[in-house]
Amino acid sequence: MASSRDDPLTFTNPSTSSPITVSDADSFLLDPNNIGSASGSFQNEGFLAALDGGGSSGSDAEFGFSRTEFRQSAIVGTVDYYERHVFLCYKNPQVWPPRIEAAEFDRLPRLLSAALAARKGGMKRQTRLTICEGHDGTETSNGDVLIFPDMIRYRRLTHFDVDTFVDEVLVKDGEWLPGSPEALRGVYIFVCAHGTRDRRCGVCGPAVITRFKEEIESHGLQGKVSVRSCSHIGGHKYAGNVIIFGSHSKGEVTGHWYGYVMPDDVPFLIEQHIEKGEVVDLLWRGQMGLSEEDQKKCQDLRLRANGGANLENSSKDSTETKDVIATASQSQTEINGCCQANGSSPCCQSSDANLNGNAKFTAEKKKSSKRQISQTHSGKGSCTRKVCTMPTWFESWEREDTYAALAVLSAAVSVGIAYNCYKQLQ
Repeated sequence: MASSRDDPLTFTNPSTSSPITVSDADSFLLDPNNIGSASGSFQNEGFLAALDGGGSSGSDAEFGFSRTEFRQSAIVGTVDYYERHVFLCYKNPQVWPPRIEAAEFDRLPRLLSAALAARKGGMKRQTRLTICEGHDGTETSNGDVLIFPDMIRYRRLTHFDVDTFVDEVLVKDGEWLPGSPEALRGVYIFVCAHGTRDRRCGVCGPAVITRFKEEIESHGLQGKVSVRSCSHIGGHKYAGNVIIFGSHSKGEVTGHWYGYVMPDDVPFLIEQHIEKGEVVDLLWRGQMGLSEEDQKKCQDLRLRANGGANLENSSKDSTETKDVIATASQSQTEINGCCQANGSSPCCQSSDANLNGNAKFTAEKKKSSKRQISQTHSGKGSCTRKVCTMPTWFESWEREDTYAALAVLSAAVSVGIAYNCYKQLQ
């Protein structure tokens, strides 16, 4: 049910994850028809969470990973199409109101949200705005703006500069003269922990973030991978919700969304998605730059390329699934990925940064990570995880690279011949 910008209250249909128009969404898609966020964007538990800090340990059965709805819905194709993601670093989830981008006393998010909405028709790329955690004196201070897939950061945006910033950077695709853009490197992970908006995110998000931080440190990925909390991104019922931004082997930046992520799934995501650049389809919701239908087609292509069946057709229980996952993980080096067999498919542009060689897993850690994603599909059985392998350096070798190599080789041969002739004339 849509509403105008003047309507302060807007309810959503909890049975769908499609964006709808709302007046003060804290994460919204900037296109002419959809300014809002996904399912459950206005729920009573969000207001309850504001009273108790977003949940407690006793809330797990109702709002956490043990809730009855957990992993009961198919999640692929639940990311609405968009082409650019803007994150405004601002305070932290403990002080975010349920509707931070319409909050009277949070002037910067409110003005940035209004400016983006007013100029959405002039933008060349459909843009989503989300708030992420910011702390002064750290890598991401209050007022910093992170932009993906551009992989740039602007420092210390103030409410005085909002209109100019939006016009120059997001509408004209230029640079904001008061500040110079800084290049972002590595992998950026965002986890929804907006507990005042929805209790499920408030309970699940912090636990997932804590585990990510532990795994990043234990695997020596500091400075290469960063994780931070963010505001509502759509799809409360899929909590924990995770977005991972990084570049694949050809340098193109992708943004992958995962849902139903538990703390025990984090080691496998680190190993498969970040270390190996392989999509974890069991938890995959979709990605930036693909329509909902293309997301489904992309996953189906990966599964067929890897010899897998549709995830929804599996009837194995959770114990059997762990064994299947381990077997699938061990055989991944023996199969050809979809990206190698179907180079023109949008699926083939979905692998994130490959950090192989930056951190090594011990045999014990590998064994543990392979059995992490346990299923809780009551009455629906469990799903087999399939992943899409990335092309090797040789398979991703560009024609231009070949020509350049041949030119260098020819030049070297010519120099050698000329030198021999010179020696003979002496």
